[in-house]
Amino acid sequence: MIKAVVVDDERLVRKGFISLIDWPSFGVVIVGEAGDGNAALALLREQEADLLFVDITMPGMSGFDLIRQVRQRFPAIRCVVLTCHHEFDYVQEALRLGAVDYIVKTLLEVENADETISRLVERIKWEDSTRESLSRGAGMVMSADRAVLYLPLKAPINEEELFQLSLVKNQPLIALREQWMSPLPQRFSEQELQRELSSVLDGRWQTALVSGLRDQSLQELEEVLAKTARMALFYYTGEEEPARLNYPELKLAWSSNRNASGKEPVLQGAQNLRWTIERADWEEFTAGVLCQQPSPEAIAAFGHAMLQSWSPLLLTPDEAAELAAAAGSNVNWCRWKQWLRQFAAHIQRRMVELGLSKELMFCLIRAVRYMKQHAGDKINQGDVAAYINMSRGYFSQCFARFAGESFGEVLRGMRLELAKSLLLETNYPVHEIACRSGFEDDRYFSRLFRERVGRLPSDYRAERMNL
Repeated sequence: MIKAVVVDDERLVRKGFISLIDWPSFGVVIVGEAGDGNAALALLREQEADLLFVDITMPGMSGFDLIRQVRQRFPAIRCVVLTCHHEFDYVQEALRLGAVDYIVKTLLEVENADETISRLVERIKWEDSTRESLSRGAGMVMSADRAVLYLPLKAPINEEELFQLSLVKNQPLIALREQWMSPLPQRFSEQELQRELSSVLDGRWQTALVSGLRDQSLQELEEVLAKTARMALFYYTGEEEPARLNYPELKLAWSSNRNASGKEPVLQGAQNLRWTIERADWEEFTAGVLCQQPSPEAIAAFGHAMLQSWSPLLLTPDEAAELAAAAGSNVNWCRWKQWLRQFAAHIQRRMVELGLSKELMFCLIRAVRYMKQHAGDKINQGDVAAYINMSRGYFSQCFARFAGESFGEVLRGMRLELAKSLLLETNYPVHEIACRSGFEDDRYFSRLFRERVGRLPSDYRAERMNL
C-alpha cells in the first residue's frame, strides 16, 4: 500500500481532492494532511509516507521550498505538485526540483481523476522495481553495487543543483560527509549519465562512478569515502567520464594509510628546481608524487610557494600572472602536472635568455635558497660563494646577471621580507626583530624599512594587525 500525504493551505481543496478519488482501489491510503510546509515536515517526522501531494502557492513556505526540504530530509518520498498554474515555468521548476508529476487542480474532474492517479501509481511501481537501493535493516547497507558520487569543487555548496539530474529525481540522494551519492540502477544508460553530468553540473562538482558497494555498511562507506575519495579523484589517470573508482580498493587504501609510518617528502626534495631543467629529474619528481601521493592541499601549497619564491627572479610579471590565474582551476594532479611543466618551461626560457649553463643555473638557484634560509644570519657574499664552490668575484658577476641587481640588494630585500613576517607573527620588539632579520643597527633597519615599505616597522605592524 502506498502511503500518501496531501498538503494544501485551503482546507476545502484538500478535502475535495481526497474525496474525489477512490484511493484504496489504486493501492493508496491517505495517512495525513497538512495546511502548510512546516506542518507537513512535522507530520513526516512522525508518519511514514511514500508520496506527497504538494500545493505550490502556500503562505510562508512555498511548495517549491517544501519539495527542497523533503528531498533533503526524506529522499525516499516522491512528490507530486498540485497547482492551479499550467504555465511552463511552474512545471519546469517543479520537475527540476525532483517532483515526479504534476496535477492541475482546475483540470481535475471525476472523469479524468482515475486515469491521472492510475498513471501516477504505475510510474511509482515501476520506479520501485529499480529503486530498491538501500536495505534499511540493522546497520543500513547498500544493496546497489554501483553509485554515482558527487563532490563539490567550490563553496558555497549548493546540493540543490543535484536535484536537476534525472538519476537523483528517481533514486535516493544519500548525504555523506560533504559528499552525496545516488545508487545507480543496473539498466541506467552511462552515456546519458555522462551527458547529463556535464551539462547540468557544469564543472562545479567532481563525479565518480563507484563500484563494489553491494552489502557494504553505509556507516563505514561514509568514513572510507570521506578519507579516500578526493585523493583518489585527484590522482585519477583514467580517461572515462565520470571517473571509475573501486570501493574495495579505496577501503584497502584507507586501511593501509591508517597503519602507514610516513613517507619521504618528495615535495621537499623538489625545492631545488632541478626538475624544471633536467628531464630525468622531472620524471623522478612526477613518479615520486604518484608513488607518495601528497595531499591535494600539499600539492597546491607547493605550486603557490614556487610561484611566490621565484616570480621576481625567474618569471616575468605576465608569466607569473598567467600561472597564478591558472592555479585556481587545478582540481587534480593531471592539471597541476601541466601547470608545473609550464612553470618549468619559463625557467628554461629564462636560463637561455641569461646564457647560463644548466650547472651554473643550479648553483645560482642553490645560492638563492641558501640566502633565504640564512637571511637572519650574518652572512655575506663570500659565505654564499663558498657554499656553492665558486670564487667570490665570479659569483658576484653571475649573480648580478641572474638576479638583475647586486647581491647586497637582493639580500636586503630578503631580510626585509623576514622582518615583515616577524612583525606580524611575533611580539618581539622592533630592535630584536632587526637583529633577528640580520640587521646590526636597528636605526638603520627602521630607516631602510620606511624607505622600502613606506612606513615605520611599528606602524606597519599596527596597521596590519588591525586589518
